[in-house]
Amino acid sequence: MKTNTTTLFFLLIFSSILSGYTAYGQQKANSNDETPLYDGSWESLQKMPVPDWFNDGKIGIFIHWGPYSAIGYRKGGRGYAEHVPKLIYEDSAHYYDYLRKRWGAAPPEFGYKDIIPEFKAEKWKPEAWAKLFAEVGAKYVVFTAEHHDGWANWDSELTPWNAMDMGPKRDLVGDLGKAVHKYGLKYAPSYHRERHTSFFTTEKYVVKAEPRPDILEEIRRVPEAESLYGPFGFSKKAVDEYVARWKEIQTKYKPDFLWIDDIPIFTRDGNNAAQGLFKPEIKYLYDQCRLMITDFMNDGISRGQEVYVNNKGGNRNWPDGVGCLEKDNLKLKEIGPKWQSCTTFGTSFGYLENDQYKSPQEIITEMVEVISRNGNFLVNIGPRADGTIPEEQLALLHVMGDWLKVNGEAIYGTRYWKVNHQEAGKLAFTAKEKTLFAIALEKPRGDITLEATKDWSKHEVQSVRLLGSNAAIDWRMSPEGLVIKPPADLGKSRLAWAFEIKTSTKQYSPDAMQTDVEEALQGTKKVNLDGDH
Repeated sequence: MKTNTTTLFFLLIFSSILSGYTAYGQQKANSNDETPLYDGSWESLQKMPVPDWFNDGKIGIFIHWGPYSAIGYRKGGRGYAEHVPKLIYEDSAHYYDYLRKRWGAAPPEFGYKDIIPEFKAEKWKPEAWAKLFAEVGAKYVVFTAEHHDGWANWDSELTPWNAMDMGPKRDLVGDLGKAVHKYGLKYAPSYHRERHTSFFTTEKYVVKAEPRPDILEEIRRVPEAESLYGPFGFSKKAVDEYVARWKEIQTKYKPDFLWIDDIPIFTRDGNNAAQGLFKPEIKYLYDQCRLMITDFMNDGISRGQEVYVNNKGGNRNWPDGVGCLEKDNLKLKEIGPKWQSCTTFGTSFGYLENDQYKSPQEIITEMVEVISRNGNFLVNIGPRADGTIPEEQLALLHVMGDWLKVNGEAIYGTRYWKVNHQEAGKLAFTAKEKTLFAIALEKPRGDITLEATKDWSKHEVQSVRLLGSNAAIDWRMSPEGLVIKPPADLGKSRLAWAFEIKTSTKQYSPDAMQTDVEEALQGTKKVNLDGDH
Protein backbone atom coordinates (compact mmCIF):
# COMPACT_ATOMS: atom_id res chain seq x y z
CA MET A 1 0.00 0.00 0.00
CA LYS A 2 1.18 3.50 -0.75
CA THR A 3 1.54 6.31 1.73
CA ASN A 4 2.01 10.05 1.44
CA THR A 5 5.29 11.90 1.97
CA THR A 6 4.34 13.27 5.36
CA THR A 7 3.48 9.84 6.70
CA LEU A 8 6.70 8.38 5.35
CA PHE A 9 8.76 11.11 6.98
CA PHE A 10 7.00 10.53 10.30
CA LEU A 11 7.55 6.78 10.12
CA LEU A 12 11.25 7.20 9.41
CA ILE A 13 11.83 9.65 12.25
CA PHE A 14 9.63 7.69 14.65
CA SER A 15 11.48 4.46 13.90
CA SER A 16 14.85 6.08 14.52
CA ILE A 17 13.73 7.51 17.85
CA LEU A 18 12.02 4.28 18.86
CA SER A 19 15.16 2.25 18.24
CA GLY A 20 17.12 4.41 20.62
CA TYR A 21 14.65 4.36 23.48
CA THR A 22 12.87 1.02 23.34
CA ALA A 23 15.41 -0.83 25.49
CA TYR A 24 15.26 1.73 28.30
CA GLY A 25 11.47 2.13 28.13
CA GLN A 26 10.78 -1.57 28.23
CA GLN A 27 13.27 -2.15 31.01
CA LYS A 28 11.62 0.54 33.11
CA ALA A 29 8.10 -0.68 32.34
CA ASN A 30 9.03 -4.26 33.19
CA SER A 31 11.41 -3.61 36.08
CA ASN A 32 9.63 -6.18 38.22
CA ASP A 33 9.80 -8.86 35.52
CA GLU A 34 12.16 -11.72 36.35
CA THR A 35 13.31 -11.98 32.72
CA PRO A 36 16.27 -9.65 32.13
CA LEU A 37 15.80 -7.29 29.20
CA TYR A 38 18.55 -6.13 26.87
CA ASP A 39 19.90 -2.69 27.71
CA GLY A 40 21.17 -1.64 24.27
CA SER A 41 24.80 -2.70 24.72
CA TRP A 42 26.68 -5.38 22.81
CA GLU A 43 27.67 -6.88 26.16
CA SER A 44 24.01 -7.38 27.01
CA LEU A 45 23.24 -8.86 23.60
CA GLN A 46 26.16 -11.29 23.95
CA LYS A 47 24.18 -12.95 26.73
CA MET A 48 21.25 -13.89 24.49
CA PRO A 49 20.48 -17.61 24.78
CA VAL A 50 20.05 -19.95 21.85
CA PRO A 51 16.29 -20.67 21.72
CA ASP A 52 15.34 -24.31 22.18
CA TRP A 53 13.35 -24.29 18.94
CA PHE A 54 16.50 -23.33 17.03
CA ASN A 55 18.89 -25.60 18.90
CA ASP A 56 16.54 -28.58 18.64
CA GLY A 57 15.01 -27.94 15.22
CA LYS A 58 18.25 -28.19 13.20
CA ILE A 59 16.62 -28.00 9.75
CA GLY A 60 15.40 -24.84 8.04
CA ILE A 61 14.30 -23.85 4.54
CA PHE A 62 15.72 -20.67 3.00
CA ILE A 63 13.82 -19.12 0.05
CA HIS A 64 15.29 -16.64 -2.42
CA TRP A 65 12.40 -15.33 -4.48
CA GLY A 66 11.83 -11.94 -6.09
CA PRO A 67 11.82 -10.11 -9.44
CA TYR A 68 15.29 -11.54 -10.15
CA SER A 69 13.56 -14.93 -10.33
CA ALA A 70 11.95 -13.79 -13.59
CA ILE A 71 15.43 -13.64 -15.14
CA GLY A 72 16.67 -17.10 -14.11
CA TYR A 73 19.95 -16.59 -15.95
CA ARG A 74 23.58 -15.84 -15.19
CA LYS A 75 26.55 -15.55 -17.51
CA GLY A 76 28.43 -18.85 -17.52
CA GLY A 77 25.41 -20.81 -16.28
CA ARG A 78 26.47 -20.95 -12.63
CA GLY A 79 26.72 -18.65 -9.63
CA TYR A 80 24.35 -16.41 -7.67
CA ALA A 81 21.57 -15.52 -10.13
CA GLU A 82 20.01 -13.16 -7.58
CA HIS A 83 22.95 -10.84 -8.29
CA VAL A 84 22.06 -10.41 -11.96
CA PRO A 85 20.08 -7.15 -11.32
CA LYS A 86 23.39 -5.40 -10.58
CA LEU A 87 25.39 -7.47 -13.09
CA ILE A 88 23.18 -6.15 -15.87
CA TYR A 89 24.82 -2.77 -15.36
CA GLU A 90 28.27 -3.97 -14.27
CA ASP A 91 28.77 -6.26 -17.28
CA SER A 92 26.74 -4.33 -19.82
CA ALA A 93 28.68 -5.75 -22.78
CA HIS A 94 27.18 -9.16 -22.03
CA TYR A 95 23.88 -8.50 -20.30
CA TYR A 96 22.62 -5.65 -22.49
CA ASP A 97 22.91 -7.96 -25.47
CA TYR A 98 21.10 -10.68 -23.50
CA LEU A 99 18.27 -8.28 -22.59
CA ARG A 100 17.90 -7.14 -26.20
CA LYS A 101 17.61 -10.71 -27.40
CA ARG A 102 15.10 -11.66 -24.72
CA TRP A 103 13.09 -8.46 -24.16
CA GLY A 104 13.94 -6.40 -27.20
CA ALA A 105 15.57 -3.54 -25.30
CA ALA A 106 18.27 -2.73 -22.76
CA PRO A 107 19.09 0.08 -20.30
CA PRO A 108 18.32 2.89 -20.12
CA GLU A 109 15.21 2.15 -22.21
CA PHE A 110 14.58 -1.15 -20.39
CA GLY A 111 16.19 -1.95 -17.03
CA TYR A 112 15.69 -4.08 -13.96
CA LYS A 113 12.61 -2.11 -12.90
CA ASP A 114 10.91 -3.14 -16.15
CA ILE A 115 11.33 -6.86 -15.40
CA ILE A 116 9.26 -6.56 -12.22
CA PRO A 117 5.87 -7.06 -13.99
CA GLU A 118 7.02 -10.57 -14.96
CA PHE A 119 7.30 -11.52 -11.28
CA LYS A 120 3.65 -12.55 -10.92
CA ALA A 121 3.61 -15.57 -8.57
CA GLU A 122 0.51 -16.68 -10.46
CA LYS A 123 0.95 -20.37 -9.59
CA TRP A 124 2.02 -19.82 -6.00
CA LYS A 125 0.23 -21.72 -3.26
CA PRO A 126 1.66 -20.79 0.15
CA GLU A 127 -0.28 -23.58 1.89
CA ALA A 128 1.32 -26.13 -0.44
CA TRP A 129 4.77 -24.70 0.27
CA ALA A 130 4.22 -24.85 4.02
CA LYS A 131 2.90 -28.41 3.84
CA LEU A 132 5.93 -29.44 1.76
CA PHE A 133 8.40 -27.82 4.16
CA ALA A 134 6.82 -29.59 7.13
CA GLU A 135 6.76 -32.93 5.29
CA VAL A 136 10.46 -32.79 4.43
CA GLY A 137 11.41 -32.14 8.05
CA ALA A 138 11.99 -28.40 8.26
CA LYS A 139 11.29 -26.71 11.59
CA TYR A 140 11.69 -23.10 10.46
CA VAL A 141 11.50 -21.04 7.27
CA VAL A 142 13.61 -18.03 6.24
CA PHE A 143 12.11 -16.05 3.33
CA THR A 144 13.69 -13.06 1.59
CA ALA A 145 11.58 -10.09 2.60
CA GLU A 146 14.02 -7.81 0.76
CA HIS A 147 17.15 -8.70 -1.15
CA HIS A 148 19.90 -6.29 -2.28
CA ASP A 149 17.75 -5.05 -5.18
CA GLY A 150 15.45 -2.80 -3.11
CA TRP A 151 12.25 -4.75 -3.82
CA ALA A 152 9.93 -5.43 -0.85
CA ASN A 153 8.13 -8.80 -0.80
CA TRP A 154 5.63 -7.54 1.76
CA ASP A 155 2.73 -5.09 1.93
CA SER A 156 4.84 -2.02 2.68
CA GLU A 157 3.79 1.51 3.53
CA LEU A 158 7.34 2.74 2.99
CA THR A 159 7.95 1.97 -0.68
CA PRO A 160 5.73 1.64 -3.76
CA TRP A 161 8.12 -1.06 -5.03
CA ASN A 162 6.41 -3.82 -3.10
CA ALA A 163 4.64 -7.09 -3.86
CA MET A 164 1.20 -5.79 -2.91
CA ASP A 165 1.26 -2.82 -5.27
CA MET A 166 3.21 -4.37 -8.17
CA GLY A 167 4.08 -7.76 -9.62
CA PRO A 168 2.22 -10.46 -7.64
CA LYS A 169 -0.22 -7.95 -6.11
CA ARG A 170 -0.26 -9.85 -2.83
CA ASP A 171 1.54 -9.84 0.51
CA LEU A 172 4.05 -12.64 -0.05
CA VAL A 173 5.73 -12.34 3.35
CA GLY A 174 2.42 -12.22 5.20
CA ASP A 175 0.74 -15.01 3.25
CA LEU A 176 3.66 -17.40 3.68
CA GLY A 177 3.96 -16.55 7.37
CA LYS A 178 0.32 -17.46 7.99
CA ALA A 179 0.77 -20.74 6.12
CA VAL A 180 3.93 -21.93 7.87
CA HIS A 181 2.57 -21.04 11.31
CA LYS A 182 -0.39 -23.35 10.64
CA TYR A 183 2.13 -26.18 10.39
CA GLY A 184 3.91 -25.19 13.58
CA LEU A 185 7.03 -23.85 11.86
CA LYS A 186 8.99 -20.82 13.00
CA TYR A 187 9.30 -17.93 10.56
CA ALA A 188 11.94 -15.37 9.60
CA PRO A 189 11.53 -12.80 6.83
CA SER A 190 15.20 -12.22 5.92
CA TYR A 191 16.51 -8.69 5.40
CA HIS A 192 19.39 -7.89 3.02
CA ARG A 193 18.98 -4.14 2.53
CA GLU A 194 22.28 -3.32 4.26
CA ARG A 195 24.00 -4.10 0.93
CA HIS A 196 21.53 -2.20 -1.25
CA THR A 197 23.27 1.17 -1.13
CA SER A 198 26.04 -0.02 -3.46
CA PHE A 199 24.11 -2.56 -5.51
CA PHE A 200 23.59 -0.23 -8.48
CA THR A 201 26.66 2.00 -8.03
CA THR A 202 30.04 2.37 -9.70
CA GLU A 203 31.85 1.22 -6.54
CA LYS A 204 30.76 -1.36 -4.01
CA TYR A 205 31.00 -1.02 -0.23
CA VAL A 206 32.02 2.61 -0.02
CA VAL A 207 30.38 5.32 2.05
CA LYS A 208 30.02 7.79 -0.82
CA ALA A 209 28.71 5.67 -3.70
CA GLU A 210 27.61 7.02 -7.06
CA PRO A 211 24.92 5.44 -9.24
CA ARG A 212 25.88 4.02 -12.62
CA PRO A 213 25.18 6.35 -15.57
CA ASP A 214 22.37 4.25 -17.04
CA ILE A 215 20.74 3.99 -13.62
CA LEU A 216 20.75 7.79 -13.45
CA GLU A 217 19.25 7.98 -16.92
CA GLU A 218 16.52 5.49 -15.99
CA ILE A 219 15.70 7.66 -12.99
CA ARG A 220 15.67 10.80 -15.14
CA ARG A 221 13.13 9.15 -17.44
CA VAL A 222 11.14 7.50 -14.63
CA PRO A 223 11.71 9.49 -11.40
CA GLU A 224 9.85 6.89 -9.32
CA ALA A 225 12.69 4.45 -10.03
CA GLU A 226 14.95 6.35 -7.61
CA SER A 227 13.16 4.79 -4.64
CA LEU A 228 13.89 1.34 -6.08
CA TYR A 229 17.51 1.78 -7.13
CA GLY A 230 18.53 4.17 -4.35
CA PRO A 231 19.63 5.41 -1.93
CA PHE A 232 23.22 5.40 -3.14
CA GLY A 233 25.85 5.32 -0.42
CA PHE A 234 25.36 5.74 3.32
CA SER A 235 23.80 8.68 5.12
CA LYS A 236 21.71 9.18 8.24
CA LYS A 237 18.59 9.23 6.07
CA ALA A 238 19.54 5.96 4.37
CA VAL A 239 20.21 4.29 7.74
CA ASP A 240 16.94 5.56 9.21
CA GLU A 241 15.09 4.13 6.23
CA TYR A 242 16.92 0.82 6.68
CA VAL A 243 15.78 0.61 10.30
CA ALA A 244 12.24 1.75 9.46
CA ARG A 245 11.73 -1.00 6.88
CA TRP A 246 12.84 -3.68 9.33
CA LYS A 247 10.65 -2.18 12.03
CA GLU A 248 7.68 -2.42 9.66
CA ILE A 249 8.44 -6.12 9.07
CA GLN A 250 8.85 -6.73 12.79
CA THR A 251 5.60 -4.96 13.67
CA LYS A 252 3.49 -6.59 10.96
CA TYR A 253 4.81 -10.15 11.04
CA LYS A 254 6.40 -10.69 14.49
CA PRO A 255 9.30 -12.82 13.22
CA ASP A 256 10.98 -15.52 15.28
CA PHE A 257 14.41 -14.65 13.88
CA LEU A 258 16.16 -11.49 12.68
CA TRP A 259 18.17 -12.66 9.66
CA ILE A 260 20.57 -10.05 8.27
CA ASP A 261 23.08 -10.61 5.48
CA ASP A 262 26.70 -9.69 6.09
CA ILE A 263 27.51 -5.97 6.05
CA PRO A 264 30.81 -5.47 4.14
CA ILE A 265 30.98 -1.72 4.84
CA PHE A 266 31.86 -2.51 8.47
CA THR A 267 35.31 -3.60 7.26
CA ARG A 268 35.66 -1.57 4.04
CA ASP A 269 36.43 2.00 3.00
CA GLY A 270 38.39 2.85 6.13
CA ASN A 271 36.06 1.13 8.59
CA ASN A 272 37.14 -1.59 11.01
CA ALA A 273 34.44 -2.80 13.38
CA ALA A 274 36.82 -5.04 15.33
CA GLN A 275 38.95 -2.01 16.23
CA GLY A 276 36.02 0.36 16.64
CA LEU A 277 37.12 2.51 13.71
CA PHE A 278 34.24 4.00 11.75
CA LYS A 279 33.45 6.88 9.48
CA PRO A 280 30.57 8.88 11.01
CA GLU A 281 27.89 7.45 8.71
CA ILE A 282 28.99 3.90 9.43
CA LYS A 283 29.26 4.48 13.16
CA TYR A 284 25.64 5.60 13.00
CA LEU A 285 24.71 2.45 11.04
CA TYR A 286 26.57 0.22 13.52
CA ASP A 287 24.85 1.86 16.48
CA GLN A 288 21.42 1.67 14.88
CA CYS A 289 21.92 -2.02 14.09
CA ARG A 290 22.74 -2.63 17.75
CA LEU A 291 19.61 -0.78 18.83
CA MET A 292 17.53 -2.51 16.15
CA ILE A 293 18.63 -5.93 17.45
CA THR A 294 17.98 -4.79 21.02
CA ASP A 295 14.48 -3.65 20.12
CA PHE A 296 13.80 -6.94 18.32
CA MET A 297 14.95 -9.03 21.27
CA ASN A 298 13.02 -6.98 23.82
CA ASP A 299 9.93 -7.00 21.61
CA GLY A 300 10.06 -10.79 21.54
CA ILE A 301 10.43 -10.97 25.31
CA SER A 302 7.44 -8.67 25.77
CA ARG A 303 5.29 -11.21 23.89
CA GLY A 304 6.84 -14.29 25.49
CA GLN A 305 8.39 -15.20 22.14
CA GLU A 306 11.79 -16.88 21.93
CA VAL A 307 13.62 -14.96 19.21
CA TYR A 308 17.15 -15.07 17.83
CA VAL A 309 19.49 -13.42 15.33
CA ASN A 310 22.39 -14.40 13.08
CA ASN A 311 25.95 -13.07 12.87
CA LYS A 312 26.81 -13.31 9.19
CA GLY A 313 30.09 -13.37 7.30
CA GLY A 314 33.75 -14.30 7.61
CA ASN A 315 34.09 -10.83 9.14
CA ARG A 316 31.17 -11.07 11.52
CA ASN A 317 28.65 -8.23 11.66
CA TRP A 318 28.51 -8.15 15.46
CA PRO A 319 30.77 -9.12 18.36
CA ASP A 320 31.03 -12.89 18.80
CA GLY A 321 28.23 -14.26 20.95
CA VAL A 322 25.54 -12.04 19.48
CA GLY A 323 23.51 -14.62 17.59
CA CYS A 324 24.65 -17.66 15.67
CA LEU A 325 27.71 -17.70 13.43
CA GLU A 326 26.77 -18.03 9.75
CA LYS A 327 28.22 -18.06 6.24
CA ASP A 328 27.13 -19.36 2.86
CA ASN A 329 27.71 -23.12 2.54
CA LEU A 330 29.68 -23.04 5.78
CA LYS A 331 31.01 -26.34 7.13
CA LEU A 332 33.25 -26.15 10.16
CA LYS A 333 35.82 -28.91 10.53
CA GLU A 334 35.26 -29.01 14.27
CA ILE A 335 32.55 -28.32 16.81
CA GLY A 336 32.05 -24.56 17.01
CA PRO A 337 29.87 -22.09 18.89
CA LYS A 338 26.28 -22.30 17.68
CA TRP A 339 26.34 -21.76 13.91
CA GLN A 340 24.28 -22.12 10.78
CA SER A 341 25.08 -22.98 7.19
CA CYS A 342 22.81 -21.39 4.59
CA THR A 343 23.33 -24.06 1.97
CA THR A 344 22.59 -24.15 -1.74
CA PHE A 345 21.31 -27.21 -3.58
CA GLY A 346 23.14 -25.92 -6.65
CA THR A 347 25.40 -22.95 -7.37
CA SER A 348 22.76 -20.23 -6.95
CA PHE A 349 20.34 -19.09 -4.26
CA GLY A 350 17.90 -17.40 -6.66
CA TYR A 351 16.32 -19.35 -9.51
CA LEU A 352 18.86 -20.28 -12.20
CA GLU A 353 17.64 -22.28 -15.16
CA ASN A 354 19.66 -25.47 -15.65
CA ASP A 355 21.68 -24.95 -12.47
CA GLN A 356 24.23 -27.63 -11.56
CA TYR A 357 22.95 -29.47 -8.49
CA LYS A 358 24.65 -31.41 -5.73
CA SER A 359 23.99 -35.13 -5.52
CA PRO A 360 21.63 -36.64 -2.91
CA GLN A 361 24.67 -38.16 -1.18
CA GLU A 362 26.36 -34.76 -0.95
CA ILE A 363 23.24 -33.18 0.58
CA ILE A 364 22.75 -35.86 3.26
CA THR A 365 26.46 -35.93 4.11
CA GLU A 366 26.61 -32.14 4.41
CA MET A 367 23.48 -32.02 6.55
CA VAL A 368 24.73 -34.66 9.00
CA GLU A 369 28.23 -33.20 9.29
CA VAL A 370 26.89 -29.67 9.87
CA ILE A 371 24.57 -30.84 12.64
CA SER A 372 27.22 -33.05 14.28
CA ARG A 373 29.42 -29.96 14.69
CA ASN A 374 26.76 -27.84 16.44
CA GLY A 375 25.42 -26.28 13.25
CA ASN A 376 21.95 -25.86 11.78
CA PHE A 377 21.24 -26.81 8.16
CA LEU A 378 19.39 -23.98 6.41
CA VAL A 379 18.96 -25.33 2.88
CA ASN A 380 17.87 -22.95 0.13
CA ILE A 381 15.36 -23.19 -2.68
CA GLY A 382 15.05 -20.71 -5.55
CA PRO A 383 11.51 -20.83 -6.98
CA ARG A 384 10.59 -19.63 -10.46
CA ALA A 385 8.79 -16.30 -10.85
CA ASP A 386 5.43 -18.07 -11.11
CA GLY A 387 5.85 -19.71 -7.69
CA THR A 388 6.74 -23.22 -8.81
CA ILE A 389 9.78 -24.96 -7.34
CA PRO A 390 12.23 -26.50 -9.85
CA GLU A 391 11.89 -30.26 -10.08
CA GLU A 392 15.54 -30.89 -9.17
CA GLN A 393 15.12 -28.91 -5.95
CA LEU A 394 11.89 -30.72 -5.11
CA ALA A 395 13.62 -34.06 -5.60
CA LEU A 396 16.45 -33.10 -3.23
CA LEU A 397 13.98 -31.81 -0.63
CA HIS A 398 12.22 -35.19 -0.71
CA VAL A 399 15.55 -37.03 -0.43
CA MET A 400 16.25 -35.02 2.72
CA GLY A 401 12.73 -35.56 4.03
CA ASP A 402 12.75 -39.30 3.37
CA TRP A 403 16.05 -39.67 5.21
CA LEU A 404 14.81 -37.64 8.18
CA LYS A 405 11.61 -39.71 8.44
CA VAL A 406 13.81 -42.73 9.14
CA ASN A 407 16.67 -41.09 11.04
CA GLY A 408 15.16 -37.99 12.64
CA GLU A 409 15.88 -39.31 16.15
CA ALA A 410 19.59 -38.88 15.41
CA ILE A 411 19.06 -35.24 14.36
CA TYR A 412 16.27 -33.39 16.16
CA GLY A 413 16.92 -32.41 19.75
CA THR A 414 20.48 -33.73 19.65
CA ARG A 415 23.74 -32.11 20.72
CA TYR A 416 27.34 -32.76 19.79
CA TRP A 417 29.47 -35.56 21.20
CA LYS A 418 33.08 -35.46 22.41
CA VAL A 419 34.30 -36.01 18.82
CA ASN A 420 32.46 -35.19 15.62
CA HIS A 421 34.17 -37.37 13.01
CA GLN A 422 35.91 -40.69 12.57
CA GLU A 423 37.67 -41.40 9.31
CA ALA A 424 37.43 -45.18 9.58
CA GLY A 425 33.90 -45.96 8.43
CA LYS A 426 33.31 -42.26 7.69
CA LEU A 427 31.31 -41.65 10.85
CA ALA A 428 29.64 -38.57 12.30
CA PHE A 429 28.19 -38.41 15.82
CA THR A 430 25.33 -36.79 17.68
CA ALA A 431 24.18 -37.25 21.29
CA LYS A 432 20.94 -37.04 23.24
CA GLU A 433 20.90 -37.60 26.99
CA LYS A 434 22.43 -41.09 27.49
CA THR A 435 22.18 -42.00 23.81
CA LEU A 436 24.97 -41.76 21.25
CA PHE A 437 24.20 -41.85 17.54
CA ALA A 438 26.97 -43.03 15.24
CA ILE A 439 26.01 -42.12 11.68
CA ALA A 440 27.82 -43.92 8.86
CA LEU A 441 28.13 -41.62 5.84
CA GLU A 442 29.10 -44.49 3.58
CA LYS A 443 27.48 -47.90 3.35
CA PRO A 444 28.84 -50.04 6.21
CA ARG A 445 30.38 -53.19 4.76
CA GLY A 446 32.14 -54.63 7.78
CA ASP A 447 32.59 -54.22 11.51
CA ILE A 448 32.60 -50.63 12.79
CA THR A 449 34.84 -49.79 15.74
CA LEU A 450 34.09 -46.55 17.57
CA GLU A 451 37.61 -45.42 18.40
CA ALA A 452 36.58 -42.74 20.91
CA THR A 453 34.88 -45.36 23.12
CA LYS A 454 38.00 -47.36 23.95
CA ASP A 455 37.92 -46.05 27.53
CA TRP A 456 34.34 -47.28 28.09
CA SER A 457 33.73 -50.01 30.63
CA LYS A 458 32.19 -53.28 29.52
CA HIS A 459 28.93 -52.22 31.22
CA GLU A 460 28.62 -48.83 29.50
CA VAL A 461 26.58 -50.00 26.50
CA GLN A 462 23.03 -51.15 27.14
CA SER A 463 21.77 -51.69 23.60
CA VAL A 464 22.51 -50.96 19.94
CA ARG A 465 20.01 -50.71 17.11
CA LEU A 466 20.01 -49.43 13.55
CA LEU A 467 17.35 -46.79 12.88
CA GLY A 468 14.98 -47.95 10.16
CA SER A 469 15.75 -51.62 10.71
CA ASN A 470 14.26 -54.38 12.83
CA ALA A 471 17.36 -56.54 12.55
CA ALA A 472 19.18 -57.53 15.75
CA ILE A 473 22.57 -55.85 15.94
CA ASP A 474 25.63 -57.78 17.13
CA TRP A 475 28.05 -55.70 19.17
CA ARG A 476 30.84 -56.16 21.69
CA MET A 477 33.30 -54.14 23.71
CA SER A 478 36.95 -54.54 22.79
CA PRO A 479 40.21 -52.87 23.91
CA GLU A 480 39.86 -50.69 20.77
CA GLY A 481 36.32 -49.61 21.63
CA LEU A 482 32.74 -50.57 20.86
CA VAL A 483 32.57 -52.88 17.83
CA ILE A 484 29.30 -52.94 15.87
CA LYS A 485 28.53 -55.58 13.26
CA PRO A 486 26.04 -54.10 10.75
CA PRO A 487 23.25 -56.45 9.64
CA ALA A 488 23.13 -57.79 6.10
CA ASP A 489 19.85 -55.94 5.55
CA LEU A 490 20.38 -52.25 6.39
CA GLY A 491 16.66 -51.53 6.48
CA LYS A 492 14.85 -48.44 5.21
CA SER A 493 17.65 -45.90 5.31
CA ARG A 494 19.63 -44.77 2.29
CA LEU A 495 22.76 -42.63 1.88
CA ALA A 496 23.59 -42.65 5.63
CA TRP A 497 22.90 -45.12 8.44
CA ALA A 498 22.37 -44.13 12.08
CA PHE A 499 23.21 -46.56 14.89
CA GLU A 500 21.49 -45.74 18.19
CA ILE A 501 23.69 -46.69 21.16
CA LYS A 502 21.98 -46.60 24.56
CA THR A 503 24.45 -46.11 27.41
CA SER A 504 24.54 -45.66 31.17
CA THR A 505 26.01 -42.11 31.17
CA LYS A 506 25.32 -38.71 29.61
CA GLN A 507 26.86 -38.43 26.14
CA TYR A 508 26.56 -34.68 25.44
CA SER A 509 30.03 -33.18 25.90
CA PRO A 510 29.88 -29.36 26.26
CA ASP A 511 33.65 -29.09 26.69
CA ALA A 512 34.23 -30.46 23.18
CA MET A 513 33.28 -27.11 21.64
CA GLN A 514 35.99 -24.84 20.22
CA THR A 515 34.83 -21.58 21.81
CA ASP A 516 37.27 -19.36 19.88
CA VAL A 517 35.42 -18.39 16.69
CA GLU A 518 38.57 -17.61 14.72
CA GLU A 519 39.98 -21.01 15.57
CA ALA A 520 36.70 -22.71 14.70
CA LEU A 521 36.68 -21.00 11.31
CA GLN A 522 40.23 -22.05 10.45
CA GLY A 523 40.30 -24.25 7.39
CA THR A 524 36.72 -23.58 6.32
CA LYS A 525 35.95 -22.39 2.84
CA LYS A 526 36.55 -18.67 2.41
CA VAL A 527 33.56 -16.76 1.07
CA ASN A 528 33.88 -14.01 -1.52
CA LEU A 529 31.88 -11.15 -0.04
CA ASP A 530 30.99 -9.94 -3.52
CA GLY A 531 29.26 -13.26 -4.05
CA ASP A 532 27.33 -13.48 -0.77
CA HIS A 533 23.64 -13.61 -1.40
